[in-house]
Amino acid sequence: MTDAYIYDTVRTPRGKGRKDGSLHEVTSVRLSAGVLNALKDRNGLEGHAVEDVIWGNVTQVGEQGGCLARTAVLASDLDQSIPGLAINRFCASGMEAVNLAANQVRGGAGQAYIAGGVEMMGRVAMGSDGAAIAVDPSVAMKTYFVPQGISADIIATEYGFSRDDADALAVESQRRAKAAWDDGRFDKSVVAVRDINGVPILEHDEYMRPGTDMQSLGALKASFKDMGETMPGFDKVALMKYPHLERINHIHHAGNSSGIVDGAAGVLIGSKAWGDAMGLKPRARIRATAKIGTDPTIMLTGPVPVTEKILADSGMAIGDLDLFEVNEAFASVVLRFMQRFDVDADKVNVNGGSIAMGHPLGATGAIIIGTLLDELERTGKGTGLATLCIASGMGAATIIERV
Repeated sequence: MTDAYIYDTVRTPRGKGRKDGSLHEVTSVRLSAGVLNALKDRNGLEGHAVEDVIWGNVTQVGEQGGCLARTAVLASDLDQSIPGLAINRFCASGMEAVNLAANQVRGGAGQAYIAGGVEMMGRVAMGSDGAAIAVDPSVAMKTYFVPQGISADIIATEYGFSRDDADALAVESQRRAKAAWDDGRFDKSVVAVRDINGVPILEHDEYMRPGTDMQSLGALKASFKDMGETMPGFDKVALMKYPHLERINHIHHAGNSSGIVDGAAGVLIGSKAWGDAMGLKPRARIRATAKIGTDPTIMLTGPVPVTEKILADSGMAIGDLDLFEVNEAFASVVLRFMQRFDVDADKVNVNGGSIAMGHPLGATGAIIIGTLLDELERTGKGTGLATLCIASGMGAATIIERV
Protein backbone atom coordinates (compact mmCIF):
# COMPACT_ATOMS: atom_id res chain seq x y z
CA MET A 1 0.00 0.00 0.00
CA THR A 2 1.23 3.49 -0.87
CA ASP A 3 1.77 5.89 2.03
CA ALA A 4 -0.17 9.15 1.98
CA TYR A 5 1.60 12.33 3.09
CA ILE A 6 0.54 15.83 4.05
CA TYR A 7 2.44 18.44 2.04
CA ASP A 8 0.67 21.59 3.16
CA THR A 9 -2.23 22.87 5.25
CA VAL A 10 -4.03 26.19 4.96
CA ARG A 11 -6.91 27.78 6.81
CA THR A 12 -8.66 31.10 6.92
CA PRO A 13 -9.08 33.05 10.12
CA ARG A 14 -12.45 32.31 11.69
CA GLY A 15 -14.97 35.16 11.55
CA LYS A 16 -17.95 35.60 13.85
CA GLY A 17 -20.87 33.77 12.28
CA ARG A 18 -23.33 36.63 12.33
CA LYS A 19 -24.23 39.72 10.35
CA ASP A 20 -21.57 41.88 11.99
CA GLY A 21 -18.86 39.23 11.46
CA SER A 22 -15.98 40.26 9.21
CA LEU A 23 -16.62 37.44 6.73
CA HIS A 24 -20.38 37.89 6.46
CA GLU A 25 -20.22 39.33 2.93
CA VAL A 26 -17.94 36.53 1.71
CA THR A 27 -19.67 33.55 0.10
CA SER A 28 -18.81 29.93 0.84
CA VAL A 29 -17.55 29.50 -2.72
CA ARG A 30 -15.31 32.53 -2.55
CA LEU A 31 -13.85 31.56 0.82
CA SER A 32 -13.21 28.02 -0.45
CA ALA A 33 -11.64 29.29 -3.67
CA GLY A 34 -9.26 31.44 -1.62
CA VAL A 35 -8.01 28.38 0.25
CA LEU A 36 -7.59 26.44 -3.00
CA ASN A 37 -5.66 29.33 -4.54
CA ALA A 38 -3.38 29.53 -1.51
CA LEU A 39 -2.53 25.83 -1.82
CA LYS A 40 -2.01 26.20 -5.57
CA ASP A 41 0.31 29.19 -5.22
CA ARG A 42 2.29 27.88 -2.26
CA ASN A 43 2.95 24.55 -3.95
CA GLY A 44 3.09 25.35 -7.68
CA LEU A 45 0.06 23.26 -8.65
CA GLU A 46 -0.31 23.67 -12.41
CA GLY A 47 -2.64 21.75 -14.72
CA HIS A 48 -4.15 18.48 -13.53
CA ALA A 49 -1.86 18.48 -10.49
CA VAL A 50 -4.27 16.69 -8.16
CA GLU A 51 -6.81 13.96 -8.81
CA ASP A 52 -9.74 15.64 -7.08
CA VAL A 53 -10.86 18.24 -4.57
CA ILE A 54 -12.86 16.65 -1.75
CA TRP A 55 -14.66 19.33 0.25
CA GLY A 56 -16.81 18.93 3.33
CA ASN A 57 -19.70 21.18 4.27
CA VAL A 58 -22.59 20.38 6.56
CA THR A 59 -25.51 22.60 5.57
CA GLN A 60 -25.68 21.82 1.87
CA VAL A 61 -28.40 24.24 0.77
CA GLY A 62 -28.45 27.60 -0.98
CA GLU A 63 -24.97 28.85 -1.75
CA GLN A 64 -23.49 25.78 -0.01
CA GLY A 65 -25.47 23.36 -2.19
CA GLY A 66 -25.01 22.08 -5.72
CA CYS A 67 -21.66 20.32 -5.22
CA LEU A 68 -19.86 23.24 -3.65
CA ALA A 69 -16.54 21.47 -4.17
CA ARG A 70 -16.77 21.62 -7.96
CA THR A 71 -18.05 25.20 -7.91
CA ALA A 72 -15.12 26.20 -5.71
CA VAL A 73 -12.66 24.63 -8.17
CA LEU A 74 -14.22 26.57 -11.05
CA ALA A 75 -14.17 29.78 -9.01
CA SER A 76 -10.50 29.26 -8.13
CA ASP A 77 -7.36 29.36 -10.25
CA LEU A 78 -7.07 25.58 -10.31
CA ASP A 79 -7.31 23.88 -13.69
CA GLN A 80 -10.86 23.01 -14.74
CA SER A 81 -9.75 19.42 -15.38
CA ILE A 82 -9.75 18.91 -11.60
CA PRO A 83 -13.19 17.70 -10.44
CA GLY A 84 -14.81 18.24 -7.04
CA LEU A 85 -16.65 16.07 -4.54
CA ALA A 86 -18.82 17.55 -1.77
CA ILE A 87 -19.30 15.35 1.30
CA ASN A 88 -21.14 15.59 4.60
CA ARG A 89 -20.30 13.79 7.82
CA PHE A 90 -21.61 16.65 9.94
CA CYS A 91 -18.89 18.13 12.19
CA ALA A 92 -16.25 15.72 10.86
CA SER A 93 -16.82 16.60 7.20
CA GLY A 94 -13.46 18.32 6.82
CA MET A 95 -11.66 15.44 8.51
CA GLU A 96 -13.56 12.85 6.49
CA ALA A 97 -12.52 14.67 3.32
CA VAL A 98 -8.86 14.40 4.40
CA ASN A 99 -9.23 10.76 5.43
CA LEU A 100 -11.00 9.84 2.21
CA ALA A 101 -8.32 11.54 0.14
CA ALA A 102 -5.55 9.83 2.09
CA ASN A 103 -7.14 6.42 1.64
CA GLN A 104 -7.60 7.05 -2.09
CA VAL A 105 -3.88 7.74 -2.36
CA ARG A 106 -3.06 4.72 -0.19
CA GLY A 107 -5.22 2.54 -2.42
CA GLY A 108 -3.70 3.81 -5.66
CA ALA A 109 -6.73 5.84 -6.84
CA GLY A 110 -4.77 8.94 -7.78
CA GLN A 111 -1.47 10.38 -6.63
CA ALA A 112 -2.64 13.59 -4.94
CA TYR A 113 -5.73 15.37 -3.62
CA ILE A 114 -6.80 18.60 -2.00
CA ALA A 115 -9.20 17.97 0.86
CA GLY A 116 -10.87 20.14 3.46
CA GLY A 117 -14.08 22.04 3.97
CA VAL A 118 -16.00 25.21 4.64
CA GLU A 119 -18.92 26.50 6.65
CA MET A 120 -20.39 30.00 6.50
CA MET A 121 -22.58 29.74 9.55
CA GLY A 122 -23.47 33.42 9.45
CA ARG A 123 -24.83 33.10 5.90
CA VAL A 124 -26.27 29.57 5.82
CA ALA A 125 -27.93 28.87 9.14
CA MET A 126 -27.19 25.59 10.90
CA GLY A 127 -30.15 23.25 10.50
CA SER A 128 -31.65 25.13 7.58
CA ASP A 129 -31.35 22.03 5.42
CA GLY A 130 -33.68 20.05 7.68
CA ALA A 131 -32.74 16.70 9.13
CA ALA A 132 -34.93 13.62 9.27
CA ILE A 133 -33.43 12.53 12.58
CA ALA A 134 -34.78 15.76 14.11
CA VAL A 135 -37.97 16.47 12.16
CA ASP A 136 -39.32 13.04 11.20
CA PRO A 137 -41.20 11.77 14.29
CA SER A 138 -40.79 8.14 13.29
CA VAL A 139 -37.00 8.50 13.34
CA ALA A 140 -36.77 10.95 16.24
CA MET A 141 -38.87 8.72 18.52
CA LYS A 142 -36.93 5.58 17.62
CA THR A 143 -33.58 7.23 18.33
CA TYR A 144 -34.68 9.24 21.39
CA PHE A 145 -33.54 12.38 19.61
CA VAL A 146 -32.40 15.37 21.66
CA PRO A 147 -30.45 18.45 20.50
CA GLN A 148 -26.68 18.38 20.83
CA GLY A 149 -26.62 20.75 23.80
CA ILE A 150 -28.78 18.33 25.75
CA SER A 151 -26.43 15.52 24.70
CA ALA A 152 -23.46 17.48 26.04
CA ASP A 153 -25.28 17.93 29.35
CA ILE A 154 -26.07 14.19 29.43
CA ILE A 155 -22.34 13.47 29.12
CA ALA A 156 -21.64 15.84 32.02
CA THR A 157 -24.30 14.14 34.12
CA GLU A 158 -23.28 10.60 33.23
CA TYR A 159 -19.56 11.11 33.83
CA GLY A 160 -19.67 13.54 36.73
CA PHE A 161 -18.45 16.82 35.26
CA SER A 162 -19.47 20.01 37.06
CA ARG A 163 -20.06 23.44 35.64
CA ASP A 164 -16.81 24.56 37.25
CA ASP A 165 -15.00 21.76 35.39
CA ALA A 166 -16.47 22.92 32.09
CA ASP A 167 -15.85 26.60 32.77
CA ALA A 168 -12.23 25.97 33.78
CA LEU A 169 -11.62 24.17 30.49
CA ALA A 170 -13.20 27.08 28.60
CA VAL A 171 -11.05 29.67 30.40
CA GLU A 172 -7.95 27.65 29.58
CA SER A 173 -8.98 27.33 25.92
CA GLN A 174 -9.23 31.11 25.69
CA ARG A 175 -5.86 31.57 27.43
CA ARG A 176 -4.13 29.08 25.16
CA ALA A 177 -5.64 30.53 21.98
CA LYS A 178 -4.45 34.02 22.83
CA ALA A 179 -0.98 32.75 23.75
CA ALA A 180 -0.79 30.85 20.45
CA TRP A 181 -1.75 33.90 18.40
CA ASP A 182 0.61 36.14 20.36
CA ASP A 183 3.43 33.65 19.78
CA GLY A 184 2.75 33.37 16.04
CA ARG A 185 1.98 29.65 16.19
CA PHE A 186 -0.72 29.90 13.50
CA ASP A 187 1.34 32.01 11.10
CA LYS A 188 2.43 29.09 8.95
CA SER A 189 -1.08 27.98 8.04
CA VAL A 190 -3.41 30.98 8.35
CA VAL A 191 -3.95 33.00 5.17
CA ALA A 192 -5.74 36.33 5.35
CA VAL A 193 -9.07 36.74 3.59
CA ARG A 194 -8.89 39.69 1.19
CA ASP A 195 -11.36 41.65 -0.90
CA ILE A 196 -11.19 42.02 -4.68
CA ASN A 197 -8.68 44.84 -4.28
CA GLY A 198 -6.37 42.73 -2.13
CA VAL A 199 -7.20 44.59 1.04
CA PRO A 200 -7.35 42.28 4.09
CA ILE A 201 -10.86 41.60 5.38
CA LEU A 202 -9.79 39.34 8.23
CA GLU A 203 -6.33 38.29 9.40
CA HIS A 204 -6.99 36.84 12.87
CA ASP A 205 -9.63 34.66 14.51
CA GLU A 206 -12.14 37.23 15.73
CA TYR A 207 -14.38 35.13 17.98
CA MET A 208 -11.87 34.91 20.84
CA ARG A 209 -12.63 36.48 24.21
CA PRO A 210 -9.21 36.54 25.92
CA GLY A 211 -10.57 38.31 29.00
CA THR A 212 -12.78 35.36 29.89
CA ASP A 213 -12.54 34.22 33.51
CA MET A 214 -14.47 31.99 35.88
CA GLN A 215 -16.45 34.94 37.22
CA SER A 216 -17.67 36.10 33.80
CA LEU A 217 -18.64 32.57 32.83
CA GLY A 218 -20.39 32.06 36.14
CA ALA A 219 -22.80 34.85 35.26
CA LEU A 220 -24.04 33.08 32.11
CA LYS A 221 -27.31 31.19 32.05
CA ALA A 222 -27.25 27.49 31.15
CA SER A 223 -28.19 27.43 27.46
CA PHE A 224 -30.13 24.18 27.33
CA LYS A 225 -31.92 24.14 30.68
CA ASP A 226 -35.20 25.60 29.40
CA MET A 227 -35.49 23.32 26.37
CA GLY A 228 -34.67 20.41 28.63
CA GLU A 229 -37.05 21.11 31.46
CA THR A 230 -39.94 22.89 29.71
CA MET A 231 -41.49 22.48 26.28
CA PRO A 232 -40.63 20.37 24.40
CA GLY A 233 -39.10 18.68 27.44
CA PHE A 234 -36.02 16.96 26.05
CA ASP A 235 -34.86 15.98 29.55
CA LYS A 236 -37.81 13.59 29.72
CA VAL A 237 -36.71 12.00 26.45
CA ALA A 238 -33.19 11.61 27.79
CA LEU A 239 -34.37 10.08 31.04
CA MET A 240 -36.49 7.57 29.14
CA LYS A 241 -33.28 6.44 27.42
CA TYR A 242 -31.14 6.64 30.56
CA PRO A 243 -33.46 5.88 33.50
CA HIS A 244 -30.51 5.45 35.88
CA LEU A 245 -30.01 9.23 35.81
CA GLU A 246 -32.18 11.09 38.32
CA ARG A 247 -32.03 14.33 36.33
CA ILE A 248 -29.93 16.09 33.67
CA ASN A 249 -27.38 18.53 35.06
CA HIS A 250 -27.33 21.50 32.67
CA ILE A 251 -23.81 22.92 32.76
CA HIS A 252 -23.23 24.19 29.21
CA HIS A 253 -23.67 27.74 28.01
CA ALA A 254 -22.29 30.03 25.31
CA GLY A 255 -18.97 30.39 27.11
CA ASN A 256 -18.08 26.69 27.41
CA SER A 257 -19.51 25.55 24.07
CA SER A 258 -18.05 26.00 20.60
CA GLY A 259 -18.60 29.30 18.82
CA ILE A 260 -20.68 29.81 15.68
CA VAL A 261 -18.21 31.09 13.08
CA ASP A 262 -17.33 31.25 9.39
CA GLY A 263 -14.21 29.59 8.04
CA ALA A 264 -12.52 27.24 5.56
CA ALA A 265 -9.46 24.99 5.51
CA GLY A 266 -7.62 22.75 3.08
CA VAL A 267 -4.95 20.05 3.16
CA LEU A 268 -2.70 18.97 0.27
CA ILE A 269 -2.21 15.20 0.32
CA GLY A 270 -0.12 13.04 -1.97
CA SER A 271 2.18 10.08 -2.38
CA LYS A 272 5.93 10.30 -1.95
CA ALA A 273 6.46 9.76 -5.67
CA TRP A 274 4.09 12.63 -6.48
CA GLY A 275 5.89 14.92 -4.05
CA ASP A 276 9.27 14.03 -5.53
CA ALA A 277 7.99 14.76 -9.03
CA MET A 278 6.59 18.11 -7.86
CA GLY A 279 9.72 19.03 -5.92
CA LEU A 280 7.77 19.12 -2.66
CA LYS A 281 8.83 17.86 0.75
CA PRO A 282 6.27 15.93 2.83
CA ARG A 283 5.56 17.27 6.31
CA ALA A 284 3.71 14.30 7.82
CA ARG A 285 2.51 10.81 7.04
CA ILE A 286 -1.13 9.96 7.60
CA ARG A 287 -0.64 6.86 9.65
CA ALA A 288 -4.24 5.81 10.32
CA THR A 289 -7.85 6.91 9.90
CA ALA A 290 -11.06 5.71 11.52
CA LYS A 291 -14.77 6.38 11.88
CA ILE A 292 -17.48 4.78 13.99
CA GLY A 293 -21.15 5.03 14.92
CA THR A 294 -22.22 5.62 18.53
CA ASP A 295 -25.32 6.05 20.69
CA PRO A 296 -27.38 8.75 18.87
CA THR A 297 -28.94 10.25 22.01
CA ILE A 298 -25.85 11.00 24.08
CA MET A 299 -24.43 11.51 20.59
CA LEU A 300 -21.14 13.29 21.33
CA THR A 301 -19.09 10.50 22.93
CA GLY A 302 -17.63 9.44 19.57
CA PRO A 303 -14.02 10.55 20.24
CA VAL A 304 -13.68 7.77 22.84
CA PRO A 305 -14.70 4.68 20.81
CA VAL A 306 -13.16 5.97 17.58
CA THR A 307 -9.86 6.50 19.39
CA GLU A 308 -10.08 2.99 20.77
CA LYS A 309 -10.72 1.76 17.24
CA ILE A 310 -7.93 3.68 15.54
CA LEU A 311 -5.43 2.55 18.17
CA ALA A 312 -6.48 -1.08 17.76
CA ASP A 313 -6.41 -0.84 13.96
CA SER A 314 -2.94 0.73 13.93
CA GLY A 315 -1.44 -1.41 16.69
CA MET A 316 -0.71 1.66 18.79
CA ALA A 317 -1.36 2.63 22.40
CA ILE A 318 -2.47 5.96 23.80
CA GLY A 319 1.02 6.45 25.22
CA ASP A 320 2.47 6.37 21.69
CA LEU A 321 0.80 9.70 20.91
CA ASP A 322 2.49 12.97 21.79
CA LEU A 323 -0.32 15.45 21.16
CA PHE A 324 -4.10 15.45 20.82
CA GLU A 325 -6.59 17.70 19.09
CA VAL A 326 -10.07 16.93 20.41
CA ASN A 327 -12.65 19.28 18.96
CA GLU A 328 -14.16 21.44 21.67
CA ALA A 329 -17.75 21.13 20.48
CA PHE A 330 -18.70 21.29 24.16
CA ALA A 331 -16.48 21.22 27.23
CA SER A 332 -17.81 17.85 28.40
CA VAL A 333 -16.66 16.17 25.16
CA VAL A 334 -13.02 16.99 25.90
CA LEU A 335 -13.37 16.27 29.61
CA ARG A 336 -14.72 12.81 28.85
CA PHE A 337 -11.88 12.09 26.41
CA MET A 338 -9.24 13.04 28.97
CA GLN A 339 -11.05 11.08 31.69
CA ARG A 340 -11.30 7.90 29.61
CA PHE A 341 -7.68 7.86 28.43
CA ASP A 342 -6.11 9.53 31.47
CA VAL A 343 -4.40 11.98 29.13
CA ASP A 344 -2.44 14.91 30.53
CA ALA A 345 -4.32 18.14 29.82
CA ASP A 346 -1.02 19.70 28.70
CA LYS A 347 -1.10 17.43 25.63
CA VAL A 348 -4.68 18.23 24.58
CA ASN A 349 -5.61 21.28 22.48
CA VAL A 350 -2.44 23.04 23.53
CA ASN A 351 -3.21 26.08 21.36
CA GLY A 352 -6.84 26.40 22.36
CA GLY A 353 -9.82 25.09 20.48
CA SER A 354 -13.32 25.70 19.21
CA ILE A 355 -14.57 27.12 22.50
CA ALA A 356 -12.16 30.01 22.03
CA MET A 357 -11.87 30.29 18.25
CA GLY A 358 -15.11 28.78 16.98
CA HIS A 359 -16.29 25.69 15.11
CA PRO A 360 -17.03 26.24 11.38
CA LEU A 361 -18.68 22.85 11.04
CA GLY A 362 -17.49 21.58 7.66
CA ALA A 363 -13.99 23.03 8.05
CA THR A 364 -13.06 22.13 11.63
CA GLY A 365 -11.78 18.61 10.93
CA ALA A 366 -9.25 19.95 8.44
CA ILE A 367 -8.39 22.86 10.75
CA ILE A 368 -7.45 20.65 13.69
CA ILE A 369 -5.32 18.36 11.52
CA GLY A 370 -3.38 21.42 10.36
CA THR A 371 -3.11 22.76 13.90
CA LEU A 372 -1.84 19.40 15.10
CA LEU A 373 0.81 19.24 12.38
CA ASP A 374 2.02 22.78 13.04
CA GLU A 375 2.38 22.03 16.74
CA LEU A 376 4.21 18.75 16.15
CA GLU A 377 6.69 20.66 14.01
CA ARG A 378 7.01 23.55 16.46
CA THR A 379 7.73 21.27 19.41
CA GLY A 380 9.71 18.59 17.57
CA LYS A 381 7.26 15.91 18.65
CA GLY A 382 6.49 12.90 16.51
CA THR A 383 2.92 11.66 16.46
CA GLY A 384 -0.53 13.09 17.17
CA LEU A 385 -4.21 12.30 17.00
CA ALA A 386 -7.08 14.53 15.89
CA THR A 387 -10.67 13.54 16.63
CA LEU A 388 -14.18 14.95 16.62
CA CYS A 389 -17.60 14.08 17.97
CA ILE A 390 -20.31 14.05 15.30
CA ALA A 391 -24.04 14.77 15.23
CA SER A 392 -26.44 11.79 15.34
CA GLY A 393 -23.81 9.69 17.10
CA MET A 394 -20.53 9.16 15.26
CA GLY A 395 -16.82 9.71 15.76
CA ALA A 396 -13.87 10.28 13.42
CA ALA A 397 -10.12 10.27 13.99
CA THR A 398 -6.81 10.71 12.19
CA ILE A 399 -3.29 9.85 13.38
CA ILE A 400 -0.43 11.73 11.73
CA GLU A 401 3.29 11.20 12.09
CA ARG A 402 5.69 14.07 11.47
CA VAL A 403 8.26 13.50 8.74
